[in-house]
Amino acid sequence: MFSLHSSTLPARRGLWYVALAATAWGTAGAAAALLFQRSGLGPLALTFWRSVGGAAVLLALRPFTGRAARPARPSVPRILLNGLGLTLFQAAYFLAVRHTGLAVATVVTLGSAPVLVALGGRLLMGERLGRAGLAAVAGAVLGLGVLVLGGTPAGSGAPAGSGGGVEPAGLAWALASAAGYAAITVATRHRASRTGTADDPATTTLWSFGVCAVCLFPFALAEGPLPSTGSLPATLLLLGYLATVPTALAYALYFAGAAVVRAATASVVALIEPLAATAFAAAVLDEPLTPAALLGTAVLLLSVTALARAELRAT
Repeated sequence: MFSLHSSTLPARRGLWYVALAATAWGTAGAAAALLFQRSGLGPLALTFWRSVGGAAVLLALRPFTGRAARPARPSVPRILLNGLGLTLFQAAYFLAVRHTGLAVATVVTLGSAPVLVALGGRLLMGERLGRAGLAAVAGAVLGLGVLVLGGTPAGSGAPAGSGGGVEPAGLAWALASAAGYAAITVATRHRASRTGTADDPATTTLWSFGVCAVCLFPFALAEGPLPSTGSLPATLLLLGYLATVPTALAYALYFAGAAVVRAATASVVALIEPLAATAFAAAVLDEPLTPAALLGTAVLLLSVTALARAELRAT
């Protein structure tokens, strides 16, 4: 039975939830690329509407999910930490792309995130990866670098076609984005391991999107919050998909899965996202798959598989 209640979730299903969330995130890149072409929305305005839409979808589904017994409700500090981490993760990534280009921003953000998560998990929870786990993390970072530098499209709705050299400001924003992602992942796992209970993923996700939308509203207002009317039906359809699958569903799945697997494992398994982005960009946007992209895909998949097997052996 499909359940988001982390308190009864086995580790194997948690891994599947994280993998499904990452796959859904990967489709956001193709949807966002189409929206950038048709809607006239900028990256911060699009992220704002993504957060508002995700919160609206979860709010609409609450009457259908509220009948079952729920885990602990998230505290106000927990909601603020998740919401601020989510805001930093998305907004800083777009700023990194603007300053230093898509390839470098993606490599630094997604490549450094597992390292920061592993460090946070080690310091706060004493989580050990072991030699096999460390090798898997290194392999995942290597595969991601080959994949992105070989022509991978943006994940999570980053604007495509960005260029530019390596700038210190861009690198700093990319590291800030990775820190936001790491904070969400480690906090989710730390809460579950410390108390023995997990927050309700749907409630956590709903309020996190609310915090993110409030934080991004003034920036979206300055950027231009309304889409153009030229292709409004297609824009609304794409915004609806973006708010539902790679936002409301994906983040709820991720918060549920991240509560029952090691933090570093969740961060590496989530690197499936750029693989999904590559596949959907090839299928939807007709972007070619280069040999480097195929090689990076193979290395990354092997690393994720090895780390998932190590996680299952540890449980």
